[in-house]
Amino acid sequence: MTSRICTLKEMLECGEALLIMSEENRRYLTGFPSSAGAVLITKDTAELLIDFRYFEKARAVVKHLKTVLCRSVSEEILKRDIKRLYLETEYITLGEYDRLAKKLPDTELSGDGRFSLALSRMRAVKSQGELSLIRDAQKITDNGFSYILERIEKGRTEREIALDLEFFMRKEGSEGVAFDFIVVSGENSSLPHGVPGERRLQKGDFITMDFGAVVGGYRSDMTRTVALGYVSDEQKTVYNTVLAAQEAALCDIKAGKICRDIDKTARDIIENAGFHGCFGHGLGHSVGLNIHENPSFNTVCETELLPGTVMTVEPGIYLEGRFGVRIEDMVCVTADGCENLTASRKDLIIL
Repeated sequence: MTSRICTLKEMLECGEALLIMSEENRRYLTGFPSSAGAVLITKDTAELLIDFRYFEKARAVVKHLKTVLCRSVSEEILKRDIKRLYLETEYITLGEYDRLAKKLPDTELSGDGRFSLALSRMRAVKSQGELSLIRDAQKITDNGFSYILERIEKGRTEREIALDLEFFMRKEGSEGVAFDFIVVSGENSSLPHGVPGERRLQKGDFITMDFGAVVGGYRSDMTRTVALGYVSDEQKTVYNTVLAAQEAALCDIKAGKICRDIDKTARDIIENAGFHGCFGHGLGHSVGLNIHENPSFNTVCETELLPGTVMTVEPGIYLEGRFGVRIEDMVCVTADGCENLTASRKDLIIL
């Protein structure tokens, strides 16, 4: 974490400072989770400004920058000779900007995006410690899938399946949910981000489950689609097409490849199979302290993949009002390929 701070210090001149207020970047730079506080970095100093609720714990945990008991961030800034203050362009709201501008009338507030871009690029490449936490989160997620397969049966509601899965994963050690779980069935499975409801599972349904765990603040993300009772030939064709698209993309991933090219590999297979317009979202995204980070696999992202970047690979086909299929793995990019962090089986499971 010290190297992360040093990188940002080197981007500053005398009289300049960087203010980090977002929870994710604050934790990334300090290792300390809190719902409030700020990191203030100048060319020569780095401080965690934290209120009374967290001060004692932060002072004991955070060793690589000074912990300051803080009642007001703007008051602390006024105590220092700061002429230009850089803000997080990706996170700060207009309200926060306006409040800072009123309290710091003699300080130039800058929305220069260099610092947000630098942080995004740093966070894209995971350290071994970060990867260890993501692996632990994914292990809980894989265990959750094995567990829930034994709990899916006709008559249970989508909501019951989602709650059952969440409770099991929390018992396994997840700090919470990586995001609101998606459990959708039958005609609802054509909704990529459908919300679990009171629909009861029926024979012939596809059931799509998108879920993840949290360990040490780091998240996992996985989707599996299973069938109940039986499938039609059309359902089988759709499933196998999605699986083929995912496997082709997985084989194409390695450091140096361009994100949009990976997306194209999967998208071409789906569209050439006759499902044009049925895969309307990107192929995947980076994962870390947030469930959606940069870069992304989509049709426009020109980012070059770097070793250590954790990405999801999640093609899907959605037939409106009928059914849908999505299969998602989480991988870590390597110099000559990728390490698949997801262990759960992907063949068509009919329960």
